[in-house]
Amino acid sequence: MTTKSRTRFSLALDILNHGGLLIVALIFLFPFFWMVTNAVRSNAEVMAYPVRILPHVFEWDNFAKAWTQLPFGRFFFNSLFVASSVTVITVIVSCLSGYAFARLKFPGRDALLMAYLGTLMVPAIMLIIPLFLIVNSLGMVNTFQGVILPVAFGTFGAFLMRQFFLSIPMELEEAARIDGASRLRILVSIIVPLSMPAIGLLSLFTFIGQWNNFLWPLIVMTGSDNATLPVGLTYFQTQQGTQWNFIMAGAALSMLPGVFLAILLQKLIYNSIALNAGMGGR
Repeated sequence: MTTKSRTRFSLALDILNHGGLLIVALIFLFPFFWMVTNAVRSNAEVMAYPVRILPHVFEWDNFAKAWTQLPFGRFFFNSLFVASSVTVITVIVSCLSGYAFARLKFPGRDALLMAYLGTLMVPAIMLIIPLFLIVNSLGMVNTFQGVILPVAFGTFGAFLMRQFFLSIPMELEEAARIDGASRLRILVSIIVPLSMPAIGLLSLFTFIGQWNNFLWPLIVMTGSDNATLPVGLTYFQTQQGTQWNFIMAGAALSMLPGVFLAILLQKLIYNSIALNAGMGGR
């Protein structure tokens, strides 16, 4: 094959690869496009047949109506508080437990780690009733503590941080111990700053997961005052019918914090992916 033929073949292959990626991207983006277009229609047009790709009349005030018709700001704050609290607690606990499993040597460590990881195989739906009984017995129903604490101590974060801590050279820690640093000082001053890519990834996954969490807040919260955003959107379903355009407008608004956080942490996420790929290639 000549050099010119190879160049043409390489160009054709690049076009096919980029074309395939573009098609996949459009498939994944279409639900979001459909959500936004339904958010700016009238409710009658949302239910109209045949379906129109673009609305006949753009009703941009649906976002303002969705915000004011219900205590949407309250729901937004509740979700932000719950998701942020769970994220902070999860990161702290995951760093502490991940460091213990990665660096400390104590009897039964590996067996405890296996048992710890075994909880990942238990479907979360099976824990709903036991967790609710515990929360109810502690008098934390319809409280933020009842929503936050049961989901703030997960296994995934501890395992992720352990794996990342294992990639940090032991020589750094040994040098710090020679200088008289304690385990906690080493973790806070050396290990955590070097682990910011993994912490950023864990923070993003945890925040978005709790921001979109619907079932647990729905079970624990019994009133609208403490309802989170996914639960609050259900109040657009009334006896007179479902206001689908307002639900879509609210869902579009609820995406903004996750998108902002992803943009804010994108460098840390890319670094984490690159480091994990590099460790996988060793």
